[in-house]
Amino acid sequence: MKKLIFLLTLLCMAFPSNAATLPKGAKSEFTHVNNIRMHYVKMGKGPLLILLHGWPQTWYEWNKVMPILADKFTVVAPDLRGLGLSEKTQTGYDKQTIARDIAELIKHFGENSAFVVGHDMGGKAAYVLSLLYPELVTKLILVDCMPPGTENMDSAKGGMWHYGFHMAEDFPEMLTKNREREYISAQIRKWAHQKDAVTPRAVDEYAKHYSSPGGMTAGFNYYRALPDDAKFVSTYADRKFVMPILTIAGRYGVSDNLFKAMMPKSDKVKSVIAEESGHFVPEEAPVFLAEQILNFFGS
Repeated sequence: MKKLIFLLTLLCMAFPSNAATLPKGAKSEFTHVNNIRMHYVKMGKGPLLILLHGWPQTWYEWNKVMPILADKFTVVAPDLRGLGLSEKTQTGYDKQTIARDIAELIKHFGENSAFVVGHDMGGKAAYVLSLLYPELVTKLILVDCMPPGTENMDSAKGGMWHYGFHMAEDFPEMLTKNREREYISAQIRKWAHQKDAVTPRAVDEYAKHYSSPGGMTAGFNYYRALPDDAKFVSTYADRKFVMPILTIAGRYGVSDNLFKAMMPKSDKVKSVIAEESGHFVPEEAPVFLAEQILNFFGS
């Protein structure tokens, strides 16, 4: 009987009850990096490729992209600190700390470097990772995000209103409590061009994790750290990126603004636009995005 209970416990640890449906051939695993327990999904074989998700999402935003890449790469999509099944912490949501999480994740796989793709908040983390640990990033792709310090957070001057709301202390948690799914769904529909691309099943997956204890706070903390991120990145104002960079943006997302922001920072930057996509390129244009990744990393 004790042996049976032990085996059942192991099974529950290996397959958490709130785990998402994985792409065929993928595995859900955990490791310890930078003093936190990090969850990631892994599939494929070949050079290491890291996919970093944004808000209000988890690793699952890459579920349509990963199978296309798995023939050429070992694809790893982690849940960022505090999000999904990764450990929630009180602090550490500045992108410098998140970058350190990812640097240690790359080393966990025994690799000297990796191809890195980052979307939204994951793109900001990938940006800082490439500044701090250029030896770990073979090539970098930034997907519909803006570099830290270049965001327009002033709604009176055409900026997006949600920056200030998310950065406020306690208020966003209070006003979204018990309405997490409604809020996440509304945000996604607002910033998507293909309104049905992020499916109800995907929204359910994201809301399940963000509505868990501390989930919304962790997500909002990524925004609350943005002023410190901008200050930190400003100390590297004269440093250029050494690795080749590709920017991919939705025409109805940040469009050309990402490429314009990156041009002064790199002599090796190229750009493509997902013409029929808004902000959520991995879900609105997964095949297009996967093709761009394969072309850029395979060249």
